[in-house]
Amino acid sequence: MNKQPNLRKRIGLEIFRKMRHNAARMHQLQTLFWECTSRCNLACKHCGSDCKVSAAQADMPVADFLRVIDNITPHVNPNKTFIIFTGGEALVRNDMERCGAGLNHRGFPWGLVSNGMLLDKKRLHSLLAAGMHTITISLDGFEEAHNWLRGHPKSFERAVNAIKLIAGEKRIVAWDVVTCVNAKNLADLPVFRDFLIETGVKDWRIFTVFPVGRAAEYPEFQLNDENFTAVLEFIKQTRREGKIHVSYGCEGFLGNYEMEVRDHFYTCQAGINVASVLANGAISACPSIRADYNQGNIYQDDFWEVWQNRFRSFRDRSWAKTGICADCAVWRYCEGNGMHLHQGDGKLLLCHWNRII
Repeated sequence: MNKQPNLRKRIGLEIFRKMRHNAARMHQLQTLFWECTSRCNLACKHCGSDCKVSAAQADMPVADFLRVIDNITPHVNPNKTFIIFTGGEALVRNDMERCGAGLNHRGFPWGLVSNGMLLDKKRLHSLLAAGMHTITISLDGFEEAHNWLRGHPKSFERAVNAIKLIAGEKRIVAWDVVTCVNAKNLADLPVFRDFLIETGVKDWRIFTVFPVGRAAEYPEFQLNDENFTAVLEFIKQTRREGKIHVSYGCEGFLGNYEMEVRDHFYTCQAGINVASVLANGAISACPSIRADYNQGNIYQDDFWEVWQNRFRSFRDRSWAKTGICADCAVWRYCEGNGMHLHQGDGKLLLCHWNRII
């Protein structure tokens, strides 16, 4: 497949480029992540934040986060501003329902991302009673591959049980499964897809790992160019078959695979429509972005003032047109890849476009 976007896609990309620049100018907050804890009950090999069971950073009190919500409420439409709990593992906290109920009372829809270890019927029902709209469960292949990655002998079993529980619950507005593709599970993707379909999964997100945190210690995570392209072909074919809605993660401009492996053209919404409050109070964009790009802290700064005025490096990416990006033929569509792939000095860790063969 020619990785250069064809004429039809270039026309679409030009239109989308103008829309993206307008979105950056308007910077309407649509998604707010709360890294509610840096504690986790697993020790995943690909964890970018290197979370542990006992974290040095104490959990942020619910009241502190809800003050942020009250700060933004006059400036946004709560019904169109989605709150996502993440971690760490959000469900190690026993007060997620209290925060969820507070959000629900204020009119904000909310959801969470979980490894499924602590999700049983009772907890699911209590989350739904508190107004939970969505949930994402991580499942990274079959038992051997998943347990290897997650570092726990029961992690596959509990994640699958959580998925089956969710699949049988009609009150959930939307849910999906996310899978980290790596050398351990690559060959199993077709049969794993069939397993997910049989389990009741309708929406499936696939991502590949960037070499940050623990993930940098495991060469198994980094697919070669041929395998990376094969993953995109697998997604493209699966989407055509229509038995499960699968998409590649939000990162990376993918040339002629644009609109073939996702429902939209590539864009990094970090700092444009997406923000986060981290466990230590830091105000960031996507939680995957390193601390070098934090813009303030809720314990010293007004969140809304920060959102309005301090995300310039996210909204004007001209600074990233250096190194391998300096003379890139598709810079106008990519603008330097996802912000989470830039080191503190601005250097790009990897380029998806260059990996396509």
